Amino acid sequence: MATSDAAEKKPLWLAIEEQILGLDSQALTGGDLEASIQQMAGALDKAGYKVSKYGGKMLDLRFAMGAARKVGKPLLQDLNTAVAALTLEEAADAYVATNKIIGDLGQTWPELASSKCRPDVIGLVEQARLDLLIAKAKELGGKEGIRYLIEENVASEVIISALEITEETLAEVNAEIEAERAERARVTGLLEKVEGKPDAEKIKFLFDNNVTEALMIEIAGVDQAGIDTAKKAMEEELKEKERLAAEAAAKKKAEAEGPSLEDIPADQMIDYIDAIREIMEFSDQEKEIRGMCEQSSIPKALVDIAVSEPAKLDELEKKAEG
Repeated sequence: MATSDAAEKKPLWLAIEEQILGLDSQALTGGDLEASIQQMAGALDKAGYKVSKYGGKMLDLRFAMGAARKVGKPLLQDLNTAVAALTLEEAADAYVATNKIIGDLGQTWPELASSKCRPDVIGLVEQARLDLLIAKAKELGGKEGIRYLIEENVASEVIISALEITEETLAEVNAEIEAERAERARVTGLLEKVEGKPDAEKIKFLFDNNVTEALMIEIAGVDQAGIDTAKKAMEEELKEKERLAAEAAAKKKAEAEGPSLEDIPADQMIDYIDAIREIMEFSDQEKEIRGMCEQSSIPKALVDIAVSEPAKLDELEKKAEG
């Protein structure tokens, strides 16, 4: 159940103890006891408890006042001190914390162990935990504080009020949390595909599927050293792939450009020159000439001469004819 700070009307015993806590020390150590009781009864009547009209409620008031005079201080003074001393860890289990408080105060205030008081002491502990959670969230600040309260199952309306944020901001953080949960589920599914494989293979697979290093460590159980080793191996593999790709591209380019002038056989040289002359009769634009020569698979070395030194074609032709 989500933690909430919704307040209901206090139980009578707690309202009585609050009245006693508000008395001055003279009312507990001396003075007119009956006058103090009547004064408190009137205040409780105004608060809607109708103490003066019911004998049982007046007996509860007299008993609580008598206990406070006997001990020399209000019960709520000790109870508030004990609750305020709780750490967040101690308040995490309200029932355990309540048992400890009642155990510590029980000899002085045995009535705390009654079925009437115990549920309300639990409520005080739960409220103390909520106050501690909110204080920590404020220390964290921003989205980190909001996320902290969400993960502690604090009610949305409490988060909005306590941290003074908008519903839109809360919804944004909730959406981020849901996205993270979905990503964790995705990574868990990916790991099932490489179950039993060496860590290096797992890490490479996760990198290939865009998994962050933080999630690899958290979910896959690998360490940073293993990740760094895998990254280095992947970098070497990538360099080799890039080298092979560059070689392939160079080979493809060389094949597209054709042989150098020295490597063109004489008979082919004559045929290429004839083809170039036909193309140049059709167009005198370099771009068009190059395009048509490429379509005709004429070597680039020969095309370069045709567009830059066309007169040299005659020289090459004579040389090829012998």
